Amino acid sequence: MTGYFLQAFIYLVAAVIAVPLAKRFGLGSVLGYLIAGVVIGPVVGLVGDETNVIQHFAEFGVVMMLFVVGLELEPKMLWAMRHRLMGLGGLQVGLTTIAVMAIALWFSIQWSIALTIGLVFALSSTAIVLQTFNEKGLGKTEGGRNAFSVLLFQDIAVIPMLAFIPLLALPELIDKAQLAVGEAAEHHEEISLVAGLPGWAYGLVITAAIAMVVVGGHYLSRPLFRFVASSGLREIFTATALMLVIGIAALMSLVGLSPALGTFLAGVVLANSEFRHELESNIDPFKGLLLGLFFITVGAGIDFGILAQDLGLILGLTLGLMLLKALVLLLLAVVFKIRHSDKWLFALSLAQAGEFGFVLLSFTVQNHVIPMEMAQVLSLVVALSMFLTPGLFILFDKVIVPRYRQGSHQREADVIDEQGTVIIAGVGRFGQIVNRMLTANGVKTVVLDHQVSQVDILRSINVKSYFGDATRPDLLHTAGIEEASLLVVAMDNPESTTELVKYVKQTYPRVKVLARAFDRGHAYILHSAGADHIQKETFHSSIELGVDALKCLGFHPFQVEQQKNTFKRIELRSSKILYQAWCDDSSGERFDNNYRKLFIELEETIKAAMLKDRSDKHATSERGWTPPPKGYDEVLDHDDAQRADNDANG
Repeated sequence: MTGYFLQAFIYLVAAVIAVPLAKRFGLGSVLGYLIAGVVIGPVVGLVGDETNVIQHFAEFGVVMMLFVVGLELEPKMLWAMRHRLMGLGGLQVGLTTIAVMAIALWFSIQWSIALTIGLVFALSSTAIVLQTFNEKGLGKTEGGRNAFSVLLFQDIAVIPMLAFIPLLALPELIDKAQLAVGEAAEHHEEISLVAGLPGWAYGLVITAAIAMVVVGGHYLSRPLFRFVASSGLREIFTATALMLVIGIAALMSLVGLSPALGTFLAGVVLANSEFRHELESNIDPFKGLLLGLFFITVGAGIDFGILAQDLGLILGLTLGLMLLKALVLLLLAVVFKIRHSDKWLFALSLAQAGEFGFVLLSFTVQNHVIPMEMAQVLSLVVALSMFLTPGLFILFDKVIVPRYRQGSHQREADVIDEQGTVIIAGVGRFGQIVNRMLTANGVKTVVLDHQVSQVDILRSINVKSYFGDATRPDLLHTAGIEEASLLVVAMDNPESTTELVKYVKQTYPRVKVLARAFDRGHAYILHSAGADHIQKETFHSSIELGVDALKCLGFHPFQVEQQKNTFKRIELRSSKILYQAWCDDSSGERFDNNYRKLFIELEETIKAAMLKDRSDKHATSERGWTPPPKGYDEVLDHDDAQRADNDANG
C-alpha cells in the first residue's frame, strides 16, 4: 500500500510543479504534463514499469472527456455537422492511410503491415487537441470546429479498425508466438459478451447495447437524477455521474465497442437534460485529473534506450509523419474552403498521432499483425509526435496568428470621398448608437473603423463607413479633421483611444473630442489627455438597470427618479475631487490610500443623500413627475401583507 501512496505522490508533485511553470512560460498545460512525465520517468527514474498499467487507467480520462464533449452537443447540432463529419473526417482518415501505406510499401514493408501502420498513424490525439482548444478558446473557431469533426470521425473509425486488423495477422508471427509461449492457453482474456457469436448475433447485441444507451439516457436518467438530487447530497450526485460513465464504458467494452464512443453518445443524449450542467461540473475535475495523469504517463513511457539506438530513424519518422499529415490536412482545408489562419489551426492541431495509436499498436501485437520490435519503434513515434504538438500550437499563436492579423491591418484603407461635421472613430456596439443618433437628426458623419468585418456589416445595412485606422494622421486629414466640429472616439482599444485623443487635442485644439472610457481609471487618463467630454461605457446603462431594480422592489417611480438624479449629481461633483487625488498621486499606482479614502467618503455621501426627504426640492427633470401620495409606503406594506395572506390561504 505504501508503494501506491509514494507513486501517487510522485505523479502529483510532478504535475503541481511542472504545469504551473509551463503555463507561466506560455507553453500550455499539456506540454507541462508531458515534461513532468519525462523528468520522473526516463530522466530521474522515479517511476518505472507501472507506467503502462497506470496509462490504461488514465485513458479513462479520454472517455470522460468525450462524455463532457457530448453534453455540449445537442443531437440537431450533431446532425448539422454530418457533412463535415463524414466528408472531411472520412477523407482525412482515408488519404492519410493511403499516403502512409504508399511510403511504407516504397520502403519494401509488407502490404498488411504497411496498411496497419497507415491506419494507426491516421488517428490524431483527441485528448491533446480538445484540451488545448479549451484552454486557448479555439473550439468555436472555424478551424476548431472542423478539427473536432475529424477527431470525432477518427474515434468512431477505431471500431471498424479493431474489427479489421485481426484479419491482417501474419502466419509466421502466429507460429512464432505459439512456440515462444507454451502457457498461452492459460492466458487471461477480457470478459466479452460477443466472443464466439455468429455475425448476425453480434450485430443484434451491438444494436441492443446502443439502444440501451440511447433509450436509457433519454427516459431513465431523469427519474434517476431527480431521485438522487432529492437527497440533497452532492457526493451522491457525483457518485451517480461516475456510475453512469463507468457503466456505459463497461457496457461498450463488453460488446467490443469503443468506451469513448459510447460515453460520447450518452453525452449527446443527455445534452438536452436539465441536469446537464450539474453532470458536467461533477465529471470535470475527474476528467482533468485523469487526462493530466495520461499525459504524464505518455512522457514517462518514452523509452530513451530504444530512442538512443535509433534516434535518427525515430526522429525522421516522427517529423515525416507530422509533415505528411499537415500536408494532407492543408489539402483538405483548400477543398473544404477553410481559409486564413483557420486552415493552419486545422492542419497543425491534427498533425500528430493519437492516444488510440497506443491501443491499436498493442492490439496489433496481440493479434500477430506487427512484430514487437517494430511496434516499440512506432509507439515512440506516436509518443514523440504527441510531445511535439504543443509546440505546433505555440507556432500557431506566436507566428501564424500575428501574421494574419498584420495582413488584415496592412490592407489599403478605403478612399474617403466625403467629409462631415462629425468624425466617428470606431463603430462597434458603442459607436453605432452614437452614429444612429446623429444621422437621425440630420448630422453628417464620417465613420471609420479598423475592422473589415464591421465595415462590411454596416455597408450591408446601408450605413456608409470606411475601413481605416483612425490613429493615422493622413486618414484623419482625408476625413476632414480640420473642418470637423466634433471627433467621437468610440474605439475598443484603450491605448489607441488615448493616443488619438492626445494627437487631436495637440494638433487640432479647436476640435471638440468626445471619448468613450472603459472604466474610471481610463476616464482619468482621457481627461488628462485633453478630452472635452468623457462617458464611461457602462455608467448610464448601469444606473438605468439600478432604477429598474428599485422599481421592481416597490419603490415609487417619482422617488426612484429623485434617487437617480441625486446619485448622478454627487458622482459628477465628486469625480472632480477624485480626479485631482488621482493626479496628485506620485506612487505610480494612481490609486493610493488617499484616493481610496476619498472614494469611501463618496459612497457615504451618496448613502446619506439617498436617505434625505427631497419632496420639496424638485430638479427640472423631476417636475413632470407626480409625487407619491401621502402614506404610499403604508399602503404598499399593506398590499404586500394581503398578498402574502392570499398565497398562504391558496
